[in-house]
Amino acid sequence: MAIDSEAEMDRQLARRMIDMAVSGGADGAEVYISSKKGVTAESRAGELESVKTSRDWGYALRVIKGRRTGFSYSTAEQDAGRVVSSALTAAGYTEEDPFLRLPEKIFPAACPEIFDPLVAGISSEDAFALAREIEGTALGADKRIKRARSAAASFHSGEVLIMNTNGFSGGYRTTSVTAQIMAVAEEGGESQMGWDFMGSAFLSDVSFGGVGAGAAQKALKLLGSKRITPMKAPVVLDSAVAAEFLGVFASMLSAESVQKGKSLLKGRLGDVVISKNLSIIDDGLLPHAMGSAPFDDEGVPTSKKTLIEAGTLKGYMHNTYTAGKAEAGAASTGNAVKPSLSSFPSVGPLNFYLGGARGVAPVKLEELFARAGRGLYILEAMGMHTINAVTGEFSIGVAGLLIEGGRPSHPVKEAVISGNLLDFFKNVEAVGEDLKFYGSTGSPTILIGPTDISG
Repeated sequence: MAIDSEAEMDRQLARRMIDMAVSGGADGAEVYISSKKGVTAESRAGELESVKTSRDWGYALRVIKGRRTGFSYSTAEQDAGRVVSSALTAAGYTEEDPFLRLPEKIFPAACPEIFDPLVAGISSEDAFALAREIEGTALGADKRIKRARSAAASFHSGEVLIMNTNGFSGGYRTTSVTAQIMAVAEEGGESQMGWDFMGSAFLSDVSFGGVGAGAAQKALKLLGSKRITPMKAPVVLDSAVAAEFLGVFASMLSAESVQKGKSLLKGRLGDVVISKNLSIIDDGLLPHAMGSAPFDDEGVPTSKKTLIEAGTLKGYMHNTYTAGKAEAGAASTGNAVKPSLSSFPSVGPLNFYLGGARGVAPVKLEELFARAGRGLYILEAMGMHTINAVTGEFSIGVAGLLIEGGRPSHPVKEAVISGNLLDFFKNVEAVGEDLKFYGSTGSPTILIGPTDISG
């Protein structure tokens, strides 16, 4: 009852602000209201390291007056009049832009399963117990696991309401839970670290003990690392590393980046840009996924979009503004995202993931190793932020396991792989069956053909 009452109060506030904005001369107005609460617990040596609780509520108003836009926001309900006045005033000073508009009224068909009352109602005590389970499982995995860092369990819930002058009014509730840890293995004076993560909208999807065990195994696998001589050989990218590479594709497939000339994929629609074995998909309707929502941060319905299909670039991610600025016929893909309450809607992925193209069967990890023959199984990558999204050039440090005779052998340290991102992904020969999401980005383990590896 309390939640329904709060939602109705938000709707009344939104309607009141829109009426004030229109009365003040706005041609269009949009109100975005967000409420969030959360708890994050960290465990250290079995004791409570920290527990952080948060509760946030706020709203933002965007107005269009002629060909100018104004924006203002607040976290206090009594500021509504000031926020409207500030947004209208700001619209008098911004530059004219012919592409400014609000989305047309299109109501989503249904809301995906993204709200778990068990997550929304979790206590600080239960959060700590689960963080301790992550750490305890990691430390108990092997006597060589000496320490654990950042054993954290986080639980968040939120509600979003959007209303605009084109007749759209909609809201939804969402939850998210994440578990992560960095385990430290030591032997013979050597120290290695392993990280693992799991996240979902639903509590039942996350194995807290499994995350601890996964981090421990990664750290143990790297003990006894040796340097290798330079070679050109296949590489197998662990799903976490592949997902990091995929994050660069998210930027390149944003229409915002394309229109600013900051994407290697500008002007490449219809071209084969990566391996024909691969497709890249963005799906805002995946049940239980952390990036899912019935509509984006402008009220445009979300959907499943194959941006790259069997290696061919089919389209970019758009919000309403970039769609208006694009060639005739473009429409928002439901990818408007607000990084914060104080931000205008930009373009971003929802659930962005890599998969095998239609007809390409995923294979087991052992088969990826067998097909590689001799190469490198990469478990960690350093310096991913240095990949140039405009040129695609990269040179990053990696660690993992040497593959010999189609099987992982000794661990490798201080190796470097280099090349061009598109060429690298054109060389993908097979995909694993272990698709895993790291937040809103996901990938299976993948096999990539001969790659420059230096020791």
